[in-house]
Amino acid sequence: MGILNVTPDSFSDGNVYFDPSRAVARALEMEAEGADIIDIGGESTRPFAPPVGADEELRRVVPVVEALAGRLSIPISVDTYKAVVARAAVNAGAEIVNDVSGLTFDAEMAATVAETGAGLVVMHTRGTPDSMQLSTGYGDIVAEVLAFLEESLSIARSARIPAERVVVDPGIGFGKSKEGNLEILRRMREFAILGRPVLLGTSRKGFIGKVLGREVDERLFGTAATVALGVAEGASIFRVHDVKAMRDVADMAHAIAYPAD
Repeated sequence: MGILNVTPDSFSDGNVYFDPSRAVARALEMEAEGADIIDIGGESTRPFAPPVGADEELRRVVPVVEALAGRLSIPISVDTYKAVVARAAVNAGAEIVNDVSGLTFDAEMAATVAETGAGLVVMHTRGTPDSMQLSTGYGDIVAEVLAFLEESLSIARSARIPAERVVVDPGIGFGKSKEGNLEILRRMREFAILGRPVLLGTSRKGFIGKVLGREVDERLFGTAATVALGVAEGASIFRVHDVKAMRDVADMAHAIAYPAD
């Protein structure tokens, strides 16, 4: 899953693809580099990011989705927790809704996904981006993340979203400390109990910088380590900035870990 942030303030590539023409060019480039999904986001969800209104998010996202819908041969995902944005993006050509709140921020989101027939990613978080890093302590972090994701899956079932359309994401970096993120990565196999594919989003994130002492633009190899180990531990989808490099990492790790495939 290639990351396409059409924002002025995302932690890694803020303002790089804020211009729609540059965003479209980057999406096409990521497809050529081996992306299977393009994930378009119009609101930064980095720690302490201020919220963006729905009108502004729509203004950023919908034109890019419309421009890409007829040109990409791979699905478009919209990274939003707002039902109105999700509906508009799907109407414009997106096929997946990537909700960082796990269907908890907007009471209309589950029904919207069900009505549009979109695929769905439900992610764990603790609080909104502007406050989530103020509460990063857990008893058993994996047990608590699993319980949250089980509730998200229950909300999806209640809305009659077919289980086969849903992916789970443990939410690396969302309301978690460096140690918490590392523990989740060590225990990735435990998420198989949910019975759904697991998406892993570690690309260039802060915990990598803390472990290695690297700035955002120096975290390629740290990200690669998480992707390779994620493949071995059963993750199915990897949300990344550096598509070409991580495609190679994932394919090589898969060849080692799953030779029968």
